[in-house]
Amino acid sequence: MTHSEDPNTERAAHRSRGLRLHFAAYFLLMLVLVPINLIVTPDTPWFIWPMVGWGSVLAIHTAWAMGLFDILSSKD
Repeated sequence: MTHSEDPNTERAAHRSRGLRLHFAAYFLLMLVLVPINLIVTPDTPWFIWPMVGWGSVLAIHTAWAMGLFDILSSKD
């Protein structure tokens, strides 16, 4: 079996690609939300709510992409 035919390698590459897209979308949106918040309502830091909410989902996605949840589905 070659490197490109290994299903685990393909699965890891797919997970990594999805995670990179998720990180990119998160940081791009935060780059937009933070300045908007600081310009429009500088006394109310509401950008923290989407940052923490989406960041927690991003943390779970990172754990999944790293394979930390694979132990739950492993068949012994």
